Amino acid sequence: MSTVSLKHIYKIYDGNVTAVSDFNLEIGDQEFIVLVGPSGCGKSTTLRMVAGLEEISKGELHIDNRLVNDVEPKDRDIAMVFQSYALYPHMTVRENMEFPLKLRKVDKAEIDRRVNQAAEILGITQYLDRKPKALSGGQRQRVAIGRAIVREPKVLLMDEPLSNLDAKLRNQMRAEIIKLRQRIQTTFIYVTHDQTEAMTLGDRIVIMKDGFVQQIGTPQQVFDMPCNLFVAGFIGTPQMNFFKARLEKKDNTYEIHCMGAVIPVTSEMASKLAAKNQGSMEIILGVRPEHISIHTEQSNAIRSTVEVSELMGSEFYLHATVGEGADAQEVVMRIQTTDLPAQYRSGVPYGTKMDFTFPSQLIHLFDPSTEKNLLAD
Repeated sequence: MSTVSLKHIYKIYDGNVTAVSDFNLEIGDQEFIVLVGPSGCGKSTTLRMVAGLEEISKGELHIDNRLVNDVEPKDRDIAMVFQSYALYPHMTVRENMEFPLKLRKVDKAEIDRRVNQAAEILGITQYLDRKPKALSGGQRQRVAIGRAIVREPKVLLMDEPLSNLDAKLRNQMRAEIIKLRQRIQTTFIYVTHDQTEAMTLGDRIVIMKDGFVQQIGTPQQVFDMPCNLFVAGFIGTPQMNFFKARLEKKDNTYEIHCMGAVIPVTSEMASKLAAKNQGSMEIILGVRPEHISIHTEQSNAIRSTVEVSELMGSEFYLHATVGEGADAQEVVMRIQTTDLPAQYRSGVPYGTKMDFTFPSQLIHLFDPSTEKNLLAD
C-alpha cells in the first residue's frame, strides 16, 4: 500500500508569509495525482513538504498511515524527479542509476536486476555506458526517472519534469510517463503549470492558486463543472469566454439576457437554480470556444466582428468583438475549418461579420461577487 494523507497542511515563511494554506488531500494507493496552477501558487512547495525538503509549519502528513512530519527524507520511502534532471556528469547512465542503491548497500546482483529492468522499461538500455552530456534532453529525463524508480519507492514525486523539453519531446515524454505508470506499482504526485499535462496524466487534479486549493476532481469533472471563475479560465485551451449577462427568474423558470440575445435555461439548470432559491441577478456567463457555432442566418444569434483569425490546421481560432465602445465584449471561437463557408477556409478577413450561438446546456453561470459557479453542487 502507498497511500498519502495531507491534513490541514500549512507552510509559513518568516512567521507571516503563507505559501500553502490548509491543504487537505487523501491520495489512494497507486493513484496519479497532479498539482497544477500558475507560478507561485504553492504546488512545488507542497511537493517538497511531502518529500521532506521543506518543513511543515502546521498540519499532519501521513504515508501509509505513518506520521512522517519529522521523518528524514531518506527514511520516507519516496523518490523525486527534478526539473533539472540533477544527474552526476562524471558518471555513466548505469552509475547514475546504481548510485542510490549503492548508498543503501543493496546487493550487487539486485542492483543489476533493478537497473536493467528500469532501463528496459524506459528504453535507455543502449545508453547505459554513456555520460549524460552525450544524451538529449529527453534521454536525460528518462535517466532521471530511471534513477528514481530503481529504488522502488512507495511514492514517486515529479516536479515539472518536462518543462525543459521542447513541445514535441514533451508530448513524447507525456506518453512515456503514462506507459511507465502502467508498468510500475507506485503512487505518483506530479507538479506542473501546464494544464494539458494535468488533464492527460492525472487520475485526479488539484488546482491551486495563491496557496489555496481551488478544486479537486477528475480531469473531466473539472472541465465539465469548474467550481469558480479561476478554474474555468485556467482549464481549457483557448480559455473559456466570459460575458456580462443577466439572469432573469420568470415564474418557475429562468432565462439569460446576454449581448442582445435571450438564452433559455435547461430544465436541469433551472432545477439547480431553484433549489438554491436563486433570484434575478447580474451574472458572468461562461462558454468554451469549442462550444460556439457560427451561422449565416439564425434567429437569436449574436453578431460579432472578426478581428484576428488564426489557422491551426484543422481549425481556426477566431478573435472577435460583440458590440461597440465601452459595452464591447471579446469572444474567442474555436471553429473547425470545414464548418466555415468555403470562402473563409484559408482565412477570415478583418472586419468580417460572424453570427454565432452556443447550446444552453454547455454554458456556465458565475456570481460576479463570489466568483463561484451557480450551477456547481
